[in-house]
Amino acid sequence: MNLILEVENLKIMRGGVQVLDLPRFSVAAEEKVAVVGPNGAGKSSLLLALACLLKRESGTISFQGEPVLERVETAYRRRIAMVFQEPLLFDTTVLDNVAEGLRIRGTGRSEARDIARDSLELFKVGHLDGRSAHKLSGGEAQRVSLARAFAVRPELLLMDEPFSSLDLPTRIVLAEDLGRILHESGTAAIIATHDRIEAFHIVDRLVVMDVGRIVQEGAPKEVLAQPVNAFIAAFKRTTGVN
Repeated sequence: MNLILEVENLKIMRGGVQVLDLPRFSVAAEEKVAVVGPNGAGKSSLLLALACLLKRESGTISFQGEPVLERVETAYRRRIAMVFQEPLLFDTTVLDNVAEGLRIRGTGRSEARDIARDSLELFKVGHLDGRSAHKLSGGEAQRVSLARAFAVRPELLLMDEPFSSLDLPTRIVLAEDLGRILHESGTAAIIATHDRIEAFHIVDRLVVMDVGRIVQEGAPKEVLAQPVNAFIAAFKRTTGVN
């Protein structure tokens, strides 16, 4: 198996409390992984740690077979992208928002805008390119946020509860579009979620976390067939999977 990401003995402390303890975690090339668990399970801490936005207490992160060293994290960050629960859009046009990540990476203005337009079209919001990003609906803003992440052509996409603030119909349509784009592009992705739509219909593997540890993982149907805790048992009931 060709692994794009490998984690060993990763420990993270926040406020003097250990919030993450992962002896091992990995993601294969093109694999889509959902990280699920109750509040406080460590899902967001995991994504922030993988994005090098939290300092490691100990442990190693390797990307494409090379260790991610703290002194050279910037080079690694430019190969990944992260989407948060609330779209973090600048007070400028939609097009400039999507092009910004490319500009930071040294892409020329004209090329960056062309790539940004293509990415907006991919997420069906190309018609919004001249609109102020602060005048978008919730669903539009999250589509723009995803377009910005995809515009930099990340090798790994990290998503932290990206649809949780959206209404159900918007969430369903966006999840379907995202799933299609992820599979067509072959982009590896990790999505932290409480949402059965995202976890069951987009990904290849479920990783169940509780109190900072992985307690179960496997193909979605396998995990749901033999839940190890009440959270996953409830998750199974809401999916309708037998």
